Formats: sequence, C-alpha cells, structure tokens
Amino acid sequence: MFLRDNPGDCVSGTYSLKIAGGDMGLRIRRRWSPLMTKDWCNLMKLRPPLLVSPGDLSRLSKTQPIFSSSNSSPNFSNFVRAFCSGNHHENTSGSTGSNRSDWNQEDVDYLDESGSVIYTGKGVRSVQPGLDDHVMVGGLKKPYLNVSAVAKIVEIVNRWKWGPEMETQLDKLQFLPNMAHVVQALRIVADTDASLSLFRWAKRQPWYSMPNDECYALLFDRLNRSKDFDAIQSLFDEMIRDSEDNHGVSPVIACNKVVQELAKAEKLEVAFCCFKKVQDSGFRIDTSTYNSLLTLFLNKGLPYKAFEVYESMESAGCSLDGSTYELMIPSLAKSGRLDAAFKLFQEMKKNNLQPSFLVFASLVDSMGKAGRLDTSMKVYTEMQGFGLRPSATMYVSLIESFVKAGKLETALRIWDEMKKARFRPNYGLYTMVVESHAKSGKLETAMSLFSDMEKAGFLPTPSTYSCLLEMHSASGQVDSAMKLYNSMSNAGLRPGLSTYTALLTLLANKKLVDVAAKVLLEMKAMGFSVDVSASDVLMVYIKNGSVDLALQWLRFMGSSGIRTNNFIIRQLFESCMKNGLYESAKPLLETYVISAAKVDLILYTSILAHLVRCQEEQNERHLMSILSATKHKAHTFMCGLFTGPEQRKQPVLSFAREFFQSIDYESEEGAARYFVNVLLNYLVLMGQINRARCVWKVAYENKLFPKAIVFDQHIAWSLDVRNLSVGAALIAVVHTLHRFRKRMLYYGVIPRRIKLVTGSTLKIVVAQMLNSVESPFEVSKVVLRAPGDSVMEWFKKPIVQQFLINEIPSRADILMHKLNILFPSSAPEIRSLSPPKPLISGKAMSL
Repeated sequence: MFLRDNPGDCVSGTYSLKIAGGDMGLRIRRRWSPLMTKDWCNLMKLRPPLLVSPGDLSRLSKTQPIFSSSNSSPNFSNFVRAFCSGNHHENTSGSTGSNRSDWNQEDVDYLDESGSVIYTGKGVRSVQPGLDDHVMVGGLKKPYLNVSAVAKIVEIVNRWKWGPEMETQLDKLQFLPNMAHVVQALRIVADTDASLSLFRWAKRQPWYSMPNDECYALLFDRLNRSKDFDAIQSLFDEMIRDSEDNHGVSPVIACNKVVQELAKAEKLEVAFCCFKKVQDSGFRIDTSTYNSLLTLFLNKGLPYKAFEVYESMESAGCSLDGSTYELMIPSLAKSGRLDAAFKLFQEMKKNNLQPSFLVFASLVDSMGKAGRLDTSMKVYTEMQGFGLRPSATMYVSLIESFVKAGKLETALRIWDEMKKARFRPNYGLYTMVVESHAKSGKLETAMSLFSDMEKAGFLPTPSTYSCLLEMHSASGQVDSAMKLYNSMSNAGLRPGLSTYTALLTLLANKKLVDVAAKVLLEMKAMGFSVDVSASDVLMVYIKNGSVDLALQWLRFMGSSGIRTNNFIIRQLFESCMKNGLYESAKPLLETYVISAAKVDLILYTSILAHLVRCQEEQNERHLMSILSATKHKAHTFMCGLFTGPEQRKQPVLSFAREFFQSIDYESEEGAARYFVNVLLNYLVLMGQINRARCVWKVAYENKLFPKAIVFDQHIAWSLDVRNLSVGAALIAVVHTLHRFRKRMLYYGVIPRRIKLVTGSTLKIVVAQMLNSVESPFEVSKVVLRAPGDSVMEWFKKPIVQQFLINEIPSRADILMHKLNILFPSSAPEIRSLSPPKPLISGKAMSL
C-alpha cells in the first residue's frame, strides 16, 4: 500500500507512503503540523489524500520510475503527474476494469509519524487541476473542500504577496476557485497589497462574478487601516462602475462603509464626493452614514452644509435616530436656526426619545441669547421635569440673557435658584448683575449685591466702581458717590476719565467748589489732562446761573495753571452781562480779544442791546467801555453816526451805505438784521430820527428785509413789521408811509387799501404813534388798515406832511395841530424846531 501526499488538496503535515504486502517502505517527510490529529483524520473521511494501489505502483514505475538511475531519491513528481493524468491505465496491458476494480476495492492505511495506523479507507484520485472543482473517490465525484481551498489560497497569497509569481501559483491551483473562496481568503489575509492583488487576479478570471458587499467591505477596511485614501477612492469608483455594469447588484454596505470611514478620517471633500455618487447611483444610505457626514460638517464649522445633508436624509425617508437629533439640535441652535432646532426638539420628544442635557443646554443658551426668553424658560422648566439638574453654565447663561433684556427680577430669581443649588456665582456674573442694577437705577439692590461680592472675596473692578459711582452721581447722591470714590482710591484702583467727569459734575451741581477743586487736583496728579474737565465744571456753573461760583472757579483754574477755551470765556462773559456784572465782564472780554478770538457782529449787538436797556448812568459808562473794548468795526460806525459831517467828511446816508457794503451777507446776514433792529432802537431812544431813517433806508436797499414792503398794483399796498424791533418798526412805518405818499401824489396811483401788518406785539405802539396825527387806519387783531382814498386825504394835511417828511412829531407839535384845528386863523406856518422826543417810554422801547 502506498500513501501519497497530494500538495494541492490538503494542509501541511507529515505523511507516510507504504506498499501494502511488500518489503519496501518509503516515507516522505514534510513540516509537522498539530493538525495531524484524530480530528484531522475524521475530516479526511470526506476527502482523504490520493492513494495508490500496489498494482498501479508496479505498472507506473516501469513508465515513470519513481527512482532515477542517477539519483537514489524518489522521482515522486513524475509519478504524481502520470497518475493524475490517467496515463497509467493507457500504458498497461491488463484490463482496465480489473484495474479500476483494484483501485476501488483497495484499502489505504493512513499512518502518523511513528508509523501507527490512524485511518483506513478507500483511495481517492485527483482530476484535471484548475478546471474541475471536485475529486474522484472511486467512481464518485466528491466536491473539493472549501476549507482546504481557502487555506491553499491564503498560503500562496501570504507567501508571494503580489506580482506575477503569486498569480502564476494561483493559476496552478489544482481546483477551480470561486468568489466564495476569494472572500474567505480576504478575511484571513491581513496585508493590504496582498488582498488587493488577490482581488485583481480574481477579476481577470473567467469564473469571476460581481462580489457581494462583504468583499468590498473587507478591501475598504484594509485600505482604511493603511490610510490609503487615494486607493479607497479609486476602488470606490471601480465598485460604482461595476455595479452599474452589473444591474441588480448593489454594494450598499460597502458604499456606506466607505463614506463613514472617510468621514471619520475627516476627508471632507472625498467623503462628500463619494456620498453624492452613492446618491446618484440610487443606493440606500443608512443612518450611520448620515450621522458620520453630519458630524464631519459640524466639526468643520459648516452647519449649513450639515443641514443640507439632513434635508437629503429627510427626503430619502431615512429614519432619524437619537444620535442624529443629538448632533443636529445643538448645531442648528448655535448657528442661529432656532426654529429648525426647536422643531427637531419637538419631533425628538414625539418619537419617545429623551433629549440629553446637551440638547437642553444648547436650546436654553441659544434661545436666551436670541432674546426668546419665554421659550428659553419653557425648555429650562421642561429639562427639570425630565429630572436633569441645571449646570452652573446654564444658570449663568440664563441670568445673562435676562439681565441683557432688562428683566432683572427674573434674573434675581434665577440667581437665588443658583445659590440654592450650591453654585457659586463667578466674578464676571457678579460684575454684570451689579452693573445692570446700577444702570437701571436700582441702586439699593446694586449696593447689596456689591457688598455680597466683596464678602465673597471678589475685588470689584474699576468698571464696577465706576458704574456705581457714576449712577450715584447721576442720581445726585453725593455722600454715596464720595464714599465709593474714597473706597476705590483706598483699594488702589484708578478711576477712569468718565468717573472723574461724573463726580465733578455732581459736585458742580451741588455747588461744592472746594471738594470739586480737591478732586480735580487728584485727577491731575493721576496723570489726566484736566483742562476739559475743569471747563466742563465751569460750564455747569454758567448754565446753572451761578456766575459768582463760575468766576471763583475760573480764578482757581488760573491759579492752578489750568486753561479754558474761548467759547466758555464768551459764555461766562454773556452770563456776567446778563446778570449786570459789567465790571467782571470787561476783563473777560479783554481776555477773549487778547487770545485772538474774533468779536463778531452778534456779540457786539448783544452788548449794544444791554446799552439800550440800561437805565443807570454808571452802567452806561461800563457798557460804553465794553463796546469800545470789542474793537469791532460796528462800534466805529456807531460812533461816526453821532459825529458831525465835518468829522465824518461825508453825509450820513453815504456813511451808512459804506458800512453796510463791508458786511459779508453770506455769513452775517442774520447778524446784520439783528444789528439793524437794535441800532434803530438805540437811535430812536437817542432822538436821532433822521439818522435812523437813513439806516433803515440803507438796510432795505441791501435787502435785509426783502418782504417788508409789498406793492400789489392798484389793489393793496402793505408793510410787514412783525419781525422788527419797536424802534425799527416805528422808523419803517414813517419811512414807508412817506414812500406811499410820494407814489400817490406824484404818480396819481391810489390803491384800494393800505395795510400795516404789525402783529399783536407792535400793534399798540404803531397805533398810538399814528393816532397822534389822526390817522384813518383802523386797528384789527394784527393789522392796521385804511382805504386808499382816506389815506390820500390824510396825506394832504400839513401835520402829516411834517410827520412824514421831517421826523416823528413832538408833543408840542401835536398840541399845535390841535390848536390849528380849533382856531384855523392862528395856525403858525413855521416848523417846530424843538428837539425830537419819543412817543413811548424807554421800557416800551426796550421791548
């Protein structure tokens, strides 16, 4: 009996060859394997190794000798090939049937290393290698065992790894492989290149068929372990093409695995590209794949792209799981898509999934920061209903949201809950709550929290001190503000500029000049520029009307080397003028002029207005000296009006025209109009009626009052004096009526009516002046009107002629006019030479 080890159909071990009934024994030794046990022999019952009968051995040795003449070693390969090809039957002279009978009936003993028989059974012979998938047991076909086939493939692949040598060995396999063998081999082979080489070899075989998901999944797993993402993408594209060519085959598991692995490796572009290809191919994408993509986009800071994936997940009808909700809700909330986040939150509860603390925390924080406080509190209460305990961060977020929204009562309630939960408010939270209560005017609560902050060991920041101090200053609490200021100084904290400004303003309003001076000097010692702050204090005194304190503060500033600006000097000067402190006002004006500040026409006119209203001779001297100190050209003009023509060297009208031509009307038109009103008041009071009429005429020529006189053909002529002073109105009425008289007498044009629009303020003054010469004008609410014919007859009266041509009549002239009416024969023909006097008192003129 002879036992041959077939190298193509069994695992390695030690096998014995023995000729039954003969004297010669031949043993071929190979590697020992622990598989050579009883269990292995039981396996061999189904597929034992190739066995040879003694008759066949004798006949084969003649044609294919086992031992060559030149070598004592057995030529086992020749024997095997001849036997496997079946040539040993063709070269024999005996009956084939008897040989087959001997083969089938011959028993074969299987020996172990020591020579003991471990199994006895019928002989087995092989078939054509690489073409058949079975072996012959006697006359029966027996399938080749998959375990042995896989083991042989694994052995070849692990040995050769890759290349032509491996493919040559695989082509020489003595059985017909299939994809099941390849998949099983891929499970065992750990090397990435070897696995890919085996797969590539299998694809070129005629028996290759589109593998299932497991084959690709194994390959992708090997490539992912080696971090060869380019190869993964290449194999993925190949798999998609193969699946399109082989309709009905869909590698769903492999596709999802590729996308998941690429997403875990943070290969954003490649993962999303593969995801889109899977979608386009119509393969089903599972929830884990969607989750991995969502995680990738969210970690990369692309919430909107993640939401796009989520929308495709919904449209594909893929069910959401808890992990998807846990990913999407916080991300949507943080990105500001609160409605979408809250919608998912409601869906999550509807699907009987309990939200985690992270979901609750993200919604509470985002809703609160967005100002949706009701929703935030609802989620907060619902979280407590689930038995979840709020964290310190959540408390802080809620308090901040309510504080910023101005709902301090709710913030204090959550503050108390936070303390009851044994969470200690941090430094920033204390600062924010204290400052918010201070800014809202709740100073008592703010000071209580401020005291708790100090007891908790937190040193308040300068901003907290400043906020409290400024709010106490704004509320006028001097004692509390000074206490905070001293506490801040003792703590070694430096107040800011705004804090000093608020405190100085408070002290100025409380008229505490000495304390304000002390604080200002401390501010200067801290390195701050105090000029502006000192000027602000001075401005406070001026606005409050405390001119004496303002002058005292100005002297302090001068002694301390602190300067102020010309604007405040002017304001203080005007305040002194308003309060009649003319002696103090003149040095201020001189300082103003020396500092190269320009005294404009408005300032000069305001001083002139004080002179018009002045009723004391001593004050008049001061005001005249102040007017002289302005060095303004208007003062030169006014002085020239009161001099004679010899000194002016020109008539009054020419002198006035020259002055008004020097005014820049683009920038000083309003100031010039104001100056004319005040100057006419002063001239009328001084009895300079002719000079006043010259000034009015020149002012009208220069269109300072363009709409005062209106000629409406033959219908109505009017004069509007509503915007004029008393003196200007009287002069305007006299001068305009004179123009109306000349127009009516010389040109024979008589309007239907003449109106004098005076307004309610000047109506009485103008009416009294006209009534003194028996004018036909009737007084209504704001207008004096008369028919044109009546006015024409009135113009013909001698006193009216004198009134309009010469000057405003004196009381003596009015008396003589009345006498002439009573005694016409005694009417004098000479004009009154008495000095003109105003018809109204100085108080009325000052209006």
